[in-house]
Amino acid sequence: MTQSHIQENESRGGCVTARSQQISWMTSLLDRFQQAQPYEAWLAASTQPKLVALQRSIRTRTEVAPELVARVSALGRRWHFLLLSADWCSDAVSIEPWIDALCAETPLLSMRLLDRDQHLDLIDQHLTNGRSRSIPVVLVLDEQGVERAWWGPRPRALQAWVMSEAAQAMAPEVRFRETRRWYTEDRGRAILAEIVALLERCAESPDGGFIAPDPITPSTGELPGHAE
Repeated sequence: MTQSHIQENESRGGCVTARSQQISWMTSLLDRFQQAQPYEAWLAASTQPKLVALQRSIRTRTEVAPELVARVSALGRRWHFLLLSADWCSDAVSIEPWIDALCAETPLLSMRLLDRDQHLDLIDQHLTNGRSRSIPVVLVLDEQGVERAWWGPRPRALQAWVMSEAAQAMAPEVRFRETRRWYTEDRGRAILAEIVALLERCAESPDGGFIAPDPITPSTGELPGHAE
């Protein structure tokens, strides 16, 4: 989805027809998904052993709610997650294990990863609030490889806090520590709830349209709580 598509979509506040995308763009995304790395290969190729160890530790503790798996199964069709990421990204460390865990629970989902800096044309079409190359970004592709939506770089409540004046005034190491604490306490609930809800919106779209992300505004500065 080109940036002009996204801007037009946001101005309408809704979907545009996915079939209006250029065939070359659709083919490119499907090709890139097939050439991208599965999760284990991505970790094996990492140059950040400490972050890989942390990811593996998180992954061994992941538990996906059966209700979320049932909701994905009810969609009755396959979906692909194409992630734009980087092995040095701390948010990716906290997010990728949960998406992999969800995919492991159902044959309807698959996930592969691309290095953001090797695919700048893709990240530049998926800028956070139209400005930032923030990662990870999750492209949601249907079974034909058509992009139907995208998510990232963090759960919405956390992203709103990170953008707040209070968070930006913190020293980077303090903001990092608070973000890590939030991810640990949330235990993947916000990540998976938002991803599954987005899949449901894609499946319900009557014309196979593209669902543009809603802009995120900064919060008042308090770190958000967690859904039970």
